[in-house]
Amino acid sequence: MCGIIGVNGCMAAPVLLDGLKRLEYRGYDSAGVAVLESDGIRTVKCRGRVDALIEKLDRLPPFTGTLGIGHTRWATKGEPSDENAHPHTCGRFSVVHNGILENDGALRDKYLRLCPFSSETDSEVIAQLLNRLYNGDPLQTVAKTADLLAGSFALAVLCADAPDTLFCVRRSSPLLVGLGEDGGLAASDLSAFADRIQTLYRLADGEIAAVHRNSVDFYTFDLSPVDKQPEPFDRVQATAEKGGYEHFMLKEIHETPSAVRRTVQAAGAFDAAAFDKPSRIFITACGSAYHVGEAAKFVWEELLGVPVEVGIASEFRSRTLPLPEGSLVVTVSQSGETADTLAALRESKRQGVPVLSIVNVPHSTIAAESDHVFYTKAGVEVAVATTKAYVAQLAAVYAIGLALAERWQTAPGQRIERLKKELSRLPAAVEEALPCERRMRELAETLPAGEPVFFVGRGQGAAAAMEAALKLKEVSYLPAQSVPAGEMKHGTISLIHAGTPVFAFCLNEALNARMQSNIDELRARGAAVTAVSLTDDIRAQSLLRLPQVPELFAVSVAVIPMQLLSYYAARRLGCDIDKPRNLAKSVTVE
Repeated sequence: MCGIIGVNGCMAAPVLLDGLKRLEYRGYDSAGVAVLESDGIRTVKCRGRVDALIEKLDRLPPFTGTLGIGHTRWATKGEPSDENAHPHTCGRFSVVHNGILENDGALRDKYLRLCPFSSETDSEVIAQLLNRLYNGDPLQTVAKTADLLAGSFALAVLCADAPDTLFCVRRSSPLLVGLGEDGGLAASDLSAFADRIQTLYRLADGEIAAVHRNSVDFYTFDLSPVDKQPEPFDRVQATAEKGGYEHFMLKEIHETPSAVRRTVQAAGAFDAAAFDKPSRIFITACGSAYHVGEAAKFVWEELLGVPVEVGIASEFRSRTLPLPEGSLVVTVSQSGETADTLAALRESKRQGVPVLSIVNVPHSTIAAESDHVFYTKAGVEVAVATTKAYVAQLAAVYAIGLALAERWQTAPGQRIERLKKELSRLPAAVEEALPCERRMRELAETLPAGEPVFFVGRGQGAAAAMEAALKLKEVSYLPAQSVPAGEMKHGTISLIHAGTPVFAFCLNEALNARMQSNIDELRARGAAVTAVSLTDDIRAQSLLRLPQVPELFAVSVAVIPMQLLSYYAARRLGCDIDKPRNLAKSVTVE
């Protein structure tokens, strides 16, 4: 979840700081840089954002070196502090680390008992171990150290005795290497250096890269050479600016129609003929992607006539029940690096079950290891709370469902054709949902600070409620909760009192009568209910009428007002909207 960057071949400090700013969505508890200068490795780091690091550097003599590494941290082992910030420098080595070591205690006991530690992190063990095992050959030392480590790690390493080489190591955490006019670069994410490179490589698990100014050598951990080909990449899609918006989150909400349009247009590349009809579909994901799975369940079961089970990836991988023969596993991940989702994917493949993944990042581990991939076209998403990528994933779900239904003949042909036309119109419908922004800003003003907000629904409305509640709590820190409407009376309704805000999603005509009963029950206990509906015939204190779309696509237009509500609630409460506390964009640790 941390962001790491390395550079070899140009004035290092400006490139490192620019890259760290772009990587800050991966963690912002602390930041630091290390640069190889004429008199050795010089390290500067501090608690706080990259801006705090820049302010600290402005008070110090400038760096002049052309080989350096940088890090922005999401704390795992060790609280945010100057001491626990990366890089960790020991003797002739300095290292930045993304991931979690599982054997740092054992390594301390075996190799480092007499070494003085200055931090509480597992990462410092790597720097100490490099220094302890150094035999005069930096590459051999890096390889030997990497082979001793257990857990997940992406490393960028400096050695004072190798002034022309940046060493990179990867196991289970993302790491990319690029070459360009600025020399050789490495980073956790393409967005950190996309505009600086012409050639891109992705490290596989168990690989080391020796990055020079104009070339890269690749090795396995036993130092066998690896012949690696460069990968194509989209420089435009990998970069982002605010474009006049106050926050990336608001900009990305307004970019949703174009993200959906690109994703729908890309659906033609999906090869439905590659899939036999499965006996059961298992969808596994985390966070908002898991909520996409909950919406997909209703869509796919109706279109495909196949039972669909949705599971949180961290729990899915813990199950001991074998996956039934003839199953299909679908994973959903914006980054393509989500650790628990990747582990669920690998367990599925271990059992011989094919995996289809919906991801937004082509150069990602989940994309590389899946049997089939549907790429969403959301573009880079900077705000930690996903908006446009979530709705693009929903569009992918609809496109996949329609393509498979046509292939398997599980829905009437006329209905499929009608839904295809509606899918091509979905970007316009999403755009029609955006003019509610003023009203959602006004509603956000009514949400009491510190008081719970409830989101309820049935069917797809329950899936929309999950995402709406998560979005509000993520960015505003309000205690938001989603509950299937029929479950309110089984305990949760005891929390309702006069004025409690409730948003009720009425997205299925066949369920609206029951939703009306639930709304009446809530209003009888004083709740202030806003109905979010495709129709006008719902009675509540207020009604938010959605653009007209088929019920199967309703979640896509229902979440747009809720994203805007969350944004303006967070803005009113003075929250850090693009970088909420304790969160990071890409969860690459378990």
